[in-house]
Amino acid sequence: MKILVTNDDGIHARGIHALTKELSNIAELYLVSPDRERSGTGHSITVYDPIKAVNIDLPEVKKGWVIGGTPVDCVKLALCRLIEDDIDLVVSGINHGANLGTDVLYSGTVSAAAEGVVMGVPSIAVSLDSFEPEKDFSIAAKIVKNLIQKVFYNKLEKTNLLNINVPAISSEEIKGVHITKLGVRNYDNLFEEREDPRGNKYYWLGGGVKKEDQEKDSDVHAVQKGYVSITPINLDLTDYNLINQFKDNYTDLINKLGFEEN
Repeated sequence: MKILVTNDDGIHARGIHALTKELSNIAELYLVSPDRERSGTGHSITVYDPIKAVNIDLPEVKKGWVIGGTPVDCVKLALCRLIEDDIDLVVSGINHGANLGTDVLYSGTVSAAAEGVVMGVPSIAVSLDSFEPEKDFSIAAKIVKNLIQKVFYNKLEKTNLLNINVPAISSEEIKGVHITKLGVRNYDNLFEEREDPRGNKYYWLGGGVKKEDQEKDSDVHAVQKGYVSITPINLDLTDYNLINQFKDNYTDLINKLGFEEN
């Protein structure tokens, strides 16, 4: 099995090294990681600047590169140009901090995995629900290894994208695994106004997660209760209910726009 490992926290992040240490026991690894922190970049790609790729030697990795681009750039460049072998799975993480609910729309971790699916490779995004600097990533890494080895091996389709979140507790405290849907995840979005030495104003985004009621089958609820959450994500963002509503009123809609129905 050949796995591409990437992340959005950068090459020096502890999460990606814990992940490669575990996954090297079950697969041949390739690593392509951003040269620095790229959290919150979503599905952005580099279009107007060159992308620099530098080889890096790591003991658990067959081939590795550090690139001056986004997490999605990492996957795109790796699968299109850097890696000659066919990749069986893309694993993005382990992210320092959870990616729950609507976080997936901002997350570079999840977006890197989503790009794998876009390019025809099943993908997994994995995050640890903690921002503590010295938090242990090894438990989450072992969980991902076991899931791939015992559950997902040869059973994932190329359209499958799984978002895994692991509570930051001991292995003895983890209650199990729940298959979940995306929950509610909103932030205070506090923009602090500051001033640079030249008197120009700038703004720094802060604010914590809002406490909101969660449905029991959501990823947020599962992690809060001590379960590993696995959320299958569909890249098709089409609102099919709204399509049907429009179709039911199609003639009236066309008439209001001044067109004739053909």
